[in-house]
Amino acid sequence: MSDNVLGNRKSVAAQNEDHSGRASFRVLLLTVLVGVMLLAASCARKTVQQATPPSRPSDIKVEVRDGGPVVLTTSTAEFEISQAGFVQAFLLKDGKKLTLDEPGIGSAAGSDYLVHEGQELRFTPDFGQAKVLEAIGKLGRGKRVEIPGRPLAPLGTDIRRVLTIEAYDDFPNIALVSVDYKNVGTSDFQIDQVVVQQHWFNAQLADAKTQPYDMWSFQGSSYDWGKDDVQRLTRKSSQPNLMGEAVKGGYGGGIPVAAFWTASVGEAIGHVETLPWTLSIPVKVDADGRVKASLNIPANTVLKAGESYSAPRSFVAVYSGDFYEPLRMWSSVLQKEGWEIPKPSNEAYNVSWCGWGYEFNVTPQQMLGTVPKLKEMGIKWATLDDRWFDTYGDWNPRKETFPGNSIKEMVDDFHKQGIFAQIWWLPLGVEDGQNRWESHKYVVSKVVQEHPDWLILDKDGKHARMTRGLAALCPAVPEVQAYHKQLTEKFMREWGFDGSKLDNIYSVPACYNPAHHHKSPQDSVNAMAYVYKTIFQTTRAIKPESVTQACPCGTPPSLAWLPFIDQAVTADPVGAVQVRRRIKMYKALLGPQAAVYGDHVELSEMTRVGNNWSEHGADFASTLGTGGVPGTKFVWPEPGPKFKPVALTSEKDAHWKKWIGLYNEKMLSKGNFLDLYVYGYDSPEAYAIEKDGKMYYAFFAPKDNVPFKGEVELRGLKAGSYRVTDYVDGRDLGTVEAVGGVAKVKVEFKGNLLVEASGK
Repeated sequence: MSDNVLGNRKSVAAQNEDHSGRASFRVLLLTVLVGVMLLAASCARKTVQQATPPSRPSDIKVEVRDGGPVVLTTSTAEFEISQAGFVQAFLLKDGKKLTLDEPGIGSAAGSDYLVHEGQELRFTPDFGQAKVLEAIGKLGRGKRVEIPGRPLAPLGTDIRRVLTIEAYDDFPNIALVSVDYKNVGTSDFQIDQVVVQQHWFNAQLADAKTQPYDMWSFQGSSYDWGKDDVQRLTRKSSQPNLMGEAVKGGYGGGIPVAAFWTASVGEAIGHVETLPWTLSIPVKVDADGRVKASLNIPANTVLKAGESYSAPRSFVAVYSGDFYEPLRMWSSVLQKEGWEIPKPSNEAYNVSWCGWGYEFNVTPQQMLGTVPKLKEMGIKWATLDDRWFDTYGDWNPRKETFPGNSIKEMVDDFHKQGIFAQIWWLPLGVEDGQNRWESHKYVVSKVVQEHPDWLILDKDGKHARMTRGLAALCPAVPEVQAYHKQLTEKFMREWGFDGSKLDNIYSVPACYNPAHHHKSPQDSVNAMAYVYKTIFQTTRAIKPESVTQACPCGTPPSLAWLPFIDQAVTADPVGAVQVRRRIKMYKALLGPQAAVYGDHVELSEMTRVGNNWSEHGADFASTLGTGGVPGTKFVWPEPGPKFKPVALTSEKDAHWKKWIGLYNEKMLSKGNFLDLYVYGYDSPEAYAIEKDGKMYYAFFAPKDNVPFKGEVELRGLKAGSYRVTDYVDGRDLGTVEAVGGVAKVKVEFKGNLLVEASGK
């Protein structure tokens, strides 16, 4: 971090419990130095002022009244800091002020407070001392208001707060908020927890006829496999949304955004730090029906006299639409702050077949046996999935399934047939002789035997656990970063693979290993980015058309590693609905032309069988129509009874050929995904993509097995006449006229309808 940021945060060299999010590591080995320091620079919290004055002042208007409120008005929104310090957001649209924000009642109902020795300590703003400044920096021109505050507590509580709110002309729908606490006394001051961006959302402000909680939400935490990250709230909705470090079950990471929307207006909160701070964004429907949400930071620190603590830079956004808009805004801000999203390789858009249909004991013969069918269908990628290896951490081939040099020979054979090969692995996870996964009982891996000092330790000095019950190498250790560079080189250069499927990728535990000399236990969580950047850049250097994919199985991704992949993945979706929603999520996060793998099409429909799932889906439309990249895990030619659900029957064969052929013909994944429909409120569910001067639409019936009959809107069209075609079945749906950007078509369909609109 830059000196100005370090000077603004408390030193925590002796504090094991401080989660202030600083990243400070030892000098990196030469093998991983190139490029890594650029990431460290991007992780620093950026200043908002520059020495060079702006060419012209911001257009944002600021009104400050001595007793409050402070109002910042942009071209599309208004942000008000009330007399109590509540930050309220309004959308300015069609001459109206729209909001979901309903501040708590009472003098202590501000948006932020701290917990001191178990008691809430709130503050009252001193608007008479507020400063209004021009802000110019990474986000462009804007306005910055600094408001000091005094504690609502007995005399002698020597802690002061400065609330800073920023708004920028180029980001008119979002306000950034910083909260800084300083100990101005002579005694130590304990901060247990800091709460910022506390809001109560009420859908009745947008629609008086509905319930306060009747809205949709996106909650970006990674806390349990298969949960819906997009959900309609109910009277009993409650979710903790822990972010950052690993949580129970090995999950963790997440996108630090919670978004809420109705048909007319939406709001979102979160943080815009480029580091994966350990915090939570709990969402709960209160007793009165309103939706309570906030950012809760477990500070666990003691400020000595003169020291300060800064909460992560948070935001509140107001918008029209669904979760796409706030995720797009959040990503755009992070990209301005140094988060670099790579352009996918051309090969990231090609169809993939995965050997996981054969599960854990796949052989080279089974992998290569599919080659004739892959070529026949136009599938360009083959993925060697889980359990080809002997031991997590060592990553050598299993002798019983891949003896001798067979793994390299298999890759060479794929290449001779014009097919790229991808390898499955799980960085940082190692076996230490404890636990097991499926039939695989863990031993002590060679890397642990030789380098026990590389491991993450918990507070009790024991091996900390990540996903699959594995021990974890600490990514903040330079030797660990170098080791992953060596592994990548082995897979790509020595064995010849063309990319990686990085699976079960969530987060890592906080590290308390004294041998690592961390400034904070959070260092391990922050440093995940270094390892994934090393893997990504090493792979691209060896194979420029490679594909690096990371799968946070069953959950949203982590901001720690999201910028270091070519291809996102819908990550073990539970059915087609999650496929569509997650493709839209990644298009918002990574850009409208992002390569998003729809995962195995078999996952688009599944049935619960005991503790497992029977996967038997065939819904290519949910991937193709939303701009995703299709994939499959069929087994062929002789599946045997065990693999019958995913066997490529003659009926499936024709269906697979048809849809993969359509995908390769249209290649809509390279088109521009357009955010024209509001999830949860536009019916039927709809998506739009623009490509090569044509518009493509995908509609999905509200109910399974119930035909939809009615009128659909083709949005985003220029005025004129358009020929509309069902390009899946080759049906002419007639000619329509676009007025005001919209054309209407009467249709009847079951399941889905994919159409093309071309100008006459």
